[in-house]
Amino acid sequence: MPAARSPLLDLPGAVAGAGADDAVAAHYGNPVAEQRMLDAARGGRPVPGSAAGAVVDLSHRGVISVSGPDRLSWLDSVTSQSIRSLAAGDSAETLLLSANGRIEHAIRVLDDGETAWLLVDGEETAELEQWLQKMRFMLRVEIADRSAEFATMGWFGSSVDDREPPAALAALVAQGGGVPLTWSDPWPEVVAGGVQYAPVDEHPGADWWWRESLVLRDSLGALADAVRDGELSAAGIAALEALRIAAWRPRLATEVDERTIPHELDWMRSAVHLSKGCYRGQETVAKVHNLGHPPRRLVFLHLDGSDAVLPAPGDEVVPASAASTAGDGDAVGVVTSVGVHHEWGPIALAVVKRQLPEGDALVVRTEGGQVAATAETIVSPEAGAAVGRVPRLPRLGARTRRS
Repeated sequence: MPAARSPLLDLPGAVAGAGADDAVAAHYGNPVAEQRMLDAARGGRPVPGSAAGAVVDLSHRGVISVSGPDRLSWLDSVTSQSIRSLAAGDSAETLLLSANGRIEHAIRVLDDGETAWLLVDGEETAELEQWLQKMRFMLRVEIADRSAEFATMGWFGSSVDDREPPAALAALVAQGGGVPLTWSDPWPEVVAGGVQYAPVDEHPGADWWWRESLVLRDSLGALADAVRDGELSAAGIAALEALRIAAWRPRLATEVDERTIPHELDWMRSAVHLSKGCYRGQETVAKVHNLGHPPRRLVFLHLDGSDAVLPAPGDEVVPASAASTAGDGDAVGVVTSVGVHHEWGPIALAVVKRQLPEGDALVVRTEGGQVAATAETIVSPEAGAAVGRVPRLPRLGARTRRS
């Protein structure tokens, strides 16, 4: 079912997104300024002329509730992350994999002590809810699609410990079991039981203090009024996407296809527990990590913006040496996400063949011509088996979620 049109689309300057994002705003007139505003909020820095606090309308995304005493042990048994002992108010991320380890669903999990709230991209909500209903058997769980009742609003904390939404939003955040329903993204640090494939000491997602709060859908009009009254600022999903790309943060709706395994996107750092009990797809996860290498790998692309040509998701990545030819089979990868960063200009994420040498000059073929690109390694060609580069471990003193 298509998402209901958000009341925030009635704000001045609002431009709707495309495709599955058409129920919310891509931007409100100035996506670069909105991006700076979000980036400043992440650092706790005020932006001249903007209200205290900025939110991103994600009300087109889905919300599923799983209640009952068996909810966490059951979800733990069928997905990739260890969430059996999740405490009230704790957040996690987990993946539902196929039998051969391919990613089928990416799930943001928040538990309130009575109910586990599953936040997902809107287009996967119905399919995931139906799968969960079929797999409940005789367990004490109740599953419901709550997307018509609850909407998601995103915002950045000012630090790793900041859980307090902007004031105008905080007053409207829904509660469950006495716990505010706000999910905190685990991406900034390698969670207990996970591993990082990115061969860097300082990960660009280390300050990705992203939060998603649930509000009653009937409250969206009040949030729009708060923006009109100057009590809150609104940023569109275009601004959020550019910052997500810069943080090397994968997303199911963009980076995942029918062949994707977690290792290829460095999703092992936040959504996979390597030593938990059995779950569907675990054999592939363990084999690739311990004995092999993922067949593809995620890279970050700095794009040449001199010709004002911006690639689109699905555009082919080819070696610069093959740029002058149009031969079939010379592509080494495909662009998955594209954005214009307020400091770096055009950037992208791409999934490429593992064998692509690091440092090779690349070109993206677009409808408007060829765009030169420089790749930065996210997943090393040697990631996986314990050979070559050793995947980075959490730095000394790093905070990790309880397993």
